[in-house]
Amino acid sequence: MAGAGISTSAGIPDFRSPGSGLYDNLQKYNLPDPQAIFSIDFFKESPEPFFELARELFPGQFKPTPCHYFIKMLDDKGLLLRHYTQNIDTLERVSGLNGDKIVEAHGTFHTSHCLACGKEYCLDWMKNEVFKGGVPKCDVEGCEGVVKPDIVFFGEALPKRFFDCVKKDMMECDLLIIMGTSLVVQPFASLTSRVPDTTPRLYINREKSPPMDPFMDLLMGGGSDFNADKEGNYRDVFWEGSCDDGAQALATLLGWGEELKTTVKTEQARIDKETKDSSAAKKS
Repeated sequence: MAGAGISTSAGIPDFRSPGSGLYDNLQKYNLPDPQAIFSIDFFKESPEPFFELARELFPGQFKPTPCHYFIKMLDDKGLLLRHYTQNIDTLERVSGLNGDKIVEAHGTFHTSHCLACGKEYCLDWMKNEVFKGGVPKCDVEGCEGVVKPDIVFFGEALPKRFFDCVKKDMMECDLLIIMGTSLVVQPFASLTSRVPDTTPRLYINREKSPPMDPFMDLLMGGGSDFNADKEGNYRDVFWEGSCDDGAQALATLLGWGEELKTTVKTEQARIDKETKDSSAAKKS
């Protein structure tokens, strides 16, 4: 399970960090409240602020972090059952992780759909439209509907794939690693309580999750509270620090430390070269 913390070292801000978080830096968009930029009702009335923000955060402008490559390494070694992410930056895909292994719980920029007629659009189409400026509109004759990336806004249901995979994956999970999420957004946070009672849970984050509201705990059928500091704890471990450092520390304990460092260096150099070559081709 992963949240925005696995992408912050790539230059993508998380949502809630005081001062640097996304919600603290949206004043320029004149929103009724910071979360409105991801509200489906506000988007339908005024999509312009979201697409202004999208130009700043659009996938393709950032490189995967060591944490992303650690997740890919788990898969390469046949150990990854599934990767559940709250992120919409597609950096898991950029790292080479197969889409079948990814559950993008809060949706993705990878595809988009017209809100009026439902036509699907690819990432390259949306990128081209976003950087033209303005609001992307459907190209079906007579439609002119707004085309929205398939990210989950407040007021929308999570993807069907999320619920379909949870039913199977959580009961098969024999180690749950949680990285870079505050575990306050539901129903994603409740996944921690869906694994068997015998499953170890490792939480890598800069700070511990806050206690869950008792009502939400009851409503979600179990919450995100960890027992690492409680008497009688037998399975929970909290590792305090950045996700990249935590991933590297775990890789080192597993005997993969140098392999991970080499992979990160090689892959980021490859991406830099591809970006440079693509830029040169466009100029020519």
